[in-house]
Amino acid sequence: QVQLVESGGGLVQAGGSLRLSCAASGSIFSIDAMGWFRRAPGKQRELVAIFALGGIINYVDSVKGRFTISRDNAKNTVYLQMNSLKFEDKAVYYCNAAVRTSPMAPRSEDYWGQGTQVTVSS
Repeated sequence: QVQLVESGGGLVQAGGSLRLSCAASGSIFSIDAMGWFRRAPGKQRELVAIFALGGIINYVDSVKGRFTISRDNAKNTVYLQMNSLKFEDKAVYYCNAAVRTSPMAPRSEDYWGQGTQVTVSS
């Protein structure tokens, strides 16, 4: 089993910054992709930023130039630095990882964190 533990959410004023962290632990052979999604009230979950297969980084257009994803491979941890936060960034942020739990695994499996609330006051 694989666990993803997120931290760093909270309440911040518009224009402020927060840094989210997500640490993966458990039966990890390799991580094919790891990143962040979010679900705002009344909206569907959307990709925010991710290290995709091959190390390619993708951002949703609305956060480009404001959010930065980074990682520490030795710690199986991914971070999301969120600057210039806007009211519309308010959401529950979920960490996601595509993990291979053994070298014989035919494909990776998706795991999710419990979510961390980010609230931006206007």
